[in-house]
Parts: sequence; C-alpha cells; structure tokens
Amino acid sequence: MKSKISLGLCLNLFTVLAGCAGTAPPADPVPPHDGLTIASVAVGETRTINVYTPPGYAAGEAAYPVLYMPDGGIGEDFPHIANTIDQLIEDGEIAPVLVVGIENTDRHRDLTGPSTTEGDLRYGPAGDGAAAFREFIRTELIPEIDRRYRTTGHRAIVGESLAGLFVVDTFFREPDLFERYVAMDPSLWWDDHALVRHAAERLPDLGGKGLTLWFTGSDAKDIVRHTEQLSEILEEDAPQDLRWTYDPRPAEHHNTIFRATKVDAFRWALWPSE
Repeated sequence: MKSKISLGLCLNLFTVLAGCAGTAPPADPVPPHDGLTIASVAVGETRTINVYTPPGYAAGEAAYPVLYMPDGGIGEDFPHIANTIDQLIEDGEIAPVLVVGIENTDRHRDLTGPSTTEGDLRYGPAGDGAAAFREFIRTELIPEIDRRYRTTGHRAIVGESLAGLFVVDTFFREPDLFERYVAMDPSLWWDDHALVRHAAERLPDLGGKGLTLWFTGSDAKDIVRHTEQLSEILEEDAPQDLRWTYDPRPAEHHNTIFRATKVDAFRWALWPSE
C-alpha cells in the first residue's frame, strides 16, 4: 500500500541534525506515568524509562500491546506522544497500548549503525552503537517491561530523525523485535544511505512476518530523497504480506513533522480499537 504527493523544499544537513532550532515546540503537560531505571550491561550505564499505562489498566486484568520509543525522556518526546496516545484511546481510534519511553544519554551513539562516511563521524561514533542499544531493548528492557506489566507480546516502535533511522535500521536488521514500525523523517542519509542502497536485497527476508511500516518525509532534502527512493523500492519489491505506506509531507519541516503526522501515523499503524 502506498500514498505519494509531490516533494517540496529542503533543509540542510546541519539543520536536520540540530533539530531546526528556530521555533520551540509548545510545552506539553507531563502525563501520569511510571518511572524506572535499568542498570544495563548491554550499554554499560543506567537507563531511565518512562511508562504510560492506558485508562483502566490499574483496575483491570487485561494485557496490552506496547509502543516503544527512543527519545522518550520527560524533556524529550514522551509527554506529547503519551498524551496523543491517551487521546486516541479515549476517542476509540486505536486499541489501548502501553507507551515505553527510553530517555537518551547519547542518542548519536545509540541510534546509529556503523559508518565509514567522513561527514557522519562529525556527529556520531564510527562503531555500531545501534546494535548495543537494540541488545539493551531486546535482552533487558523488553523482559523487564513484560515482568512488571501485563503485556500481550505485540510490540511497535516509533521514532523521528535519528530515532527514525533506528526504527528503519531495526526493521531491516532485526525485524522480529517489533511488528509495527513508525518512522518520521528518518535520517536515511547515514552511512551514504546504506539502508536504502541495500533495501531491495534485504526485503525478501522480511516475507512471511506480517510486518507493518509507516514512514514519512518532510521538506528536508537530505532525508526526503532517500525516503522517496525507499518508497519506490518497496513499490517494486515489498513482500506481499508487508503492510506499508509512505505519507510524505513536503509542507512540514524536520522540527514540525513529528507532531504534524503522529495522529495519522498511529491511526494507520497501531492496533485498531475493537
């Protein structure tokens, strides 16, 4: 499944990385949530985790799917995403889910895979920090969430910019970790757009998994050229059971696209209300 509209203007690479420091996003009320810490062996540090539980969780016995998110600190994207999920549940537009936000310590390290591209090394380490971060999620975070909370075993992940890169990287490198993937303006330029260059050869391995992928691009030239190319590859080579859509937003900027698209993304990609 695919939707496409014309592409727009651009932001440069520095703006993409810096998060477009011009207009500050509106302040978001911090929703009720649980906080916990995990002393991680995989990443060698203690990580702070924020957990939103849906209405009725405390008084009930039902189990729920889980939406995971990097950039999930209280001073990051957790408040506005958890508030949006809460409203969509209240409106009956999605099924109730837990939201697990992972607070950053070094996002350039954790969210990027290996790169030999000289320009990339100004912004992140040369090593595969994403592999260690995924190991933390797989072997430490998910088991701890499943131990503490009533979960169904169904999992989704959402991210924007470098976190969106991590979402797409995980989709290709460890697709069984989640079943629903949501990426806003993913930084697919990383490592000379290696994820896109190798997408066609990796797609056959994703067949039979019943995965869902939603992604979008803003007017950022260094991103949208690659999200557009990825959509064309998926149009030609996506497995039949891969449910996917590309929903570009050329009127949006890198620092506005997360908020501008999150409702549409969650309505399309997350579990429907019964």
